[in-house]
Amino acid sequence: MQTSNERKEKVVVIGGGIAGLSAGVYALNAGFEVEIFEKNRIPGGECIGWNRKGYHIDNCIHWLTGTRKDTELYDVWKKTGALTDETEYAPLDAFYTSTYNGKRATLWNDLKKTEEELIAISPEDEAEIRKFIQYVEYSKQCLFPAKKPMEMWSIKDYIRMGMNMKDFPKVMKEFGKISLEEYAERFKSPLLQKLMCDYLPKEYCTYSFLVSYATMADGNGGIPMGASLQMSLRMEKKFKELGGRIRYGCGVEKIVVEKKMATGIELEDGSFVDADYVIPTVDTGLLFGKLLSKEYMPKALKAAYENEKAYPATSGFQVAFAVDEAFNRAQDMSETVFIDIEPLKVGNRTFDRMYVKAYGYDPVFVKDGKQVIQTCINQTDEDYYFWKSLSKEEYERVKSELAGEVAKRIEKAFPLVKGSMEYLDAWTPLTYERYCHAYHGSYMSFVTTPYGKQIKMKGQLKGIKNLYVAGQWTNSPGGLPVAVASGKFAVQRILKKQHRDIEI
Repeated sequence: MQTSNERKEKVVVIGGGIAGLSAGVYALNAGFEVEIFEKNRIPGGECIGWNRKGYHIDNCIHWLTGTRKDTELYDVWKKTGALTDETEYAPLDAFYTSTYNGKRATLWNDLKKTEEELIAISPEDEAEIRKFIQYVEYSKQCLFPAKKPMEMWSIKDYIRMGMNMKDFPKVMKEFGKISLEEYAERFKSPLLQKLMCDYLPKEYCTYSFLVSYATMADGNGGIPMGASLQMSLRMEKKFKELGGRIRYGCGVEKIVVEKKMATGIELEDGSFVDADYVIPTVDTGLLFGKLLSKEYMPKALKAAYENEKAYPATSGFQVAFAVDEAFNRAQDMSETVFIDIEPLKVGNRTFDRMYVKAYGYDPVFVKDGKQVIQTCINQTDEDYYFWKSLSKEEYERVKSELAGEVAKRIEKAFPLVKGSMEYLDAWTPLTYERYCHAYHGSYMSFVTTPYGKQIKMKGQLKGIKNLYVAGQWTNSPGGLPVAVASGKFAVQRILKKQHRDIEI
């Protein structure tokens, strides 16, 4: 540690999203001087929202893994200021509802209730339904390890994990290499087939879906009241209170590397900022190719970029409307419901399903007796290429026309809203690309499919001694848990190199 008369070592963080803010907070707690450089005007990266016509639109949190207080991830959220012991969560009792041919099925947070409902819907699927519920129970054991990077684990850490996750290997053995599309075929009921494929892209490995549902059912996937942007602002507040500096509107042009050391960063305005350590938390598509030479890209990551079938990106065409505040109560449905729609071509593919999510559970999304509802139609690499091929004029026209078509389909599914829906906004994969430099507009890391291995980066690159990568792209399928933990891990790797205590 430095004495009061010594210069503090400086950590430069590239990106003011969840990973960057986490890295900043932990680096300050470790005694470093920290400066974050963010190209946008607000913190959060993809964990943000925005206002249209006086309504707030949320871009991120559908559930936040790590809200259960006895988990390692909760400790990280609390340490970074994202959550407190007094944080309130949305009063939701279900994951989502799927409808088909006038029938509906819901994945309730109460697994017993789900089991009884699904068996009543499809008695012929009883054995498979009971197996599904059992494997969701097993999946509750899959808790994100956020205490320290796995390369720093001891034998005791692995033994403890094995004891705590004694049944989860059964999930991986059964569902680790099966896509959701394949899994759905085990059910005879068309409605249950839809239910299993609706929430995540059908190419996802089935275990990802089981873990997602288990997170909700275990009380470890709450939605903090106040929206995604407010959580990011709480983290920014914590960072500043600890003495950190964040510079907005400061895009980074490149990381300067000399003699295997990152000496600092060059900003887009040409100015240079020196650093003792650099933590880039940006999309790896931007990191390798602009900020750094592609020669530094790990081989496994390079292979993922070269194989879109095994490692697809996932994004969405999304539309937001304002409707009567009683919308979901009048429809007697959960907050998220999947519906059949007349075929609609979005991007390069045609869709006959989409969801509608009602946000009336939180006052921040309610105004003058109306609440925000949003829908998302999954987009992947081939759809990104479609949007990218359009001129600016074509892009705006197509986006507007599709928003109108989405509105018609919502009105058909929910006649109550006909004539009263107010259009707020629409966004596409290019929105994420423009705002976050997101590869193919992806708001997650690479999809975990049966065709490729999970991407795991250890954070340090060969050829650069003092650079530590963080961000959701360091561990597929990414998301907020990976982002916030990776910021902590980057700082712990610095401390390990300095032979200091990594408990921060």
